[in-house]
Amino acid sequence: METTEKITGTQLGFLLFTFVISTIMLTVPGIMTMFGKQDAWMSVFPASLTGLLSIWVMITLSNRYPGLTIIQYSSNIVGKWLGRLFAINYIYYWFISISTITMQHAGFINTLLLPKSPSIVASLMFLFLCGLAAIAGIEVISRCSEFITVLILFFLIPLLILTIGEANHNQLKPILGEGILPVLQGAVNPGGGYMNQLFILGWLLPYLNQPKKARKVSLIALSGIVVLIFIIVLLTIMVLGPLTGKLTFSFLSVIQYIGIAGSFERLEAIAVSMWVMGCFVKVSVSLFILCHCISQLFGMRSYREIVFPITLLSLIGSVWIFKNGAELLNYLAFTFPLLAFFNQSFLPLLLLVIDTIRRRVENSRL
Repeated sequence: METTEKITGTQLGFLLFTFVISTIMLTVPGIMTMFGKQDAWMSVFPASLTGLLSIWVMITLSNRYPGLTIIQYSSNIVGKWLGRLFAINYIYYWFISISTITMQHAGFINTLLLPKSPSIVASLMFLFLCGLAAIAGIEVISRCSEFITVLILFFLIPLLILTIGEANHNQLKPILGEGILPVLQGAVNPGGGYMNQLFILGWLLPYLNQPKKARKVSLIALSGIVVLIFIIVLLTIMVLGPLTGKLTFSFLSVIQYIGIAGSFERLEAIAVSMWVMGCFVKVSVSLFILCHCISQLFGMRSYREIVFPITLLSLIGSVWIFKNGAELLNYLAFTFPLLAFFNQSFLPLLLLVIDTIRRRVENSRL
């Protein structure tokens, strides 16, 4: 594994924050409200528990196997052949994730900016840039993420302040009118599919120059994600009310609604900018991880040799994976949380449990 690149704790925190917030910001509030209704803003807190679980599991495993990625130490835990199956599973998972995000990106851009342009053009240019970033390495991606995160917050915070003027707290009533069950149902999507994306620590921690800072920066990143999503979901419900759960990009609709005639108009351009920048970081990191999974599975010297072939396959996957936007939305709302929870929470936790049992058995024999 190439470990000449190093990232700081601050860079890791920004990277984790942007990786999660990039896609959850515009799409998830509507899905949360679809299930949680007016109480969806409370769903953020139970959803964050999977994020805490991911941080604890990945840092614990990393401390036991310093300098190794989850693909490498999985073979040490479950054996060579099961470790290979483990790697193949994650190769499939990351490929599907990149293809899905790319299709989302192309659909978003086509809907708002380029309705007459072929979607494959937007996907091709987007993946080409992400492939270049993946070749440049995690250190370059992390430096980009520092700048991009600050830029996203610079655009986002004024929008949130403008939204407060249009908010109506009566849209939140009745609080817990149907009990706690809708709140828990609303937590399934962000908890199962997004908050636990912090499991990318399993690939990034070997590059951290000060491993002792991993827990602190990860918790700070998770706290920032929770606070921001809480505010976005709360304000979206207060502005749109019951309409929130019926919109694919509900927060985008809020941004369009708060435009001030003559002063601030067409604010959705800002939303598009935030989406593109955030997705660039997310797909770049995902490509980096996917190529590492493949190179470590086959014992390749460098992952960089396969970045562009994998990028081309991802472009094909983004066209092939879903027939239309309705299928994509159905996947994101119902299938993705289960698939993501299995790969992002269950499998790493299973590795930790197996490793703990194995160590105790070995110690008992001494």
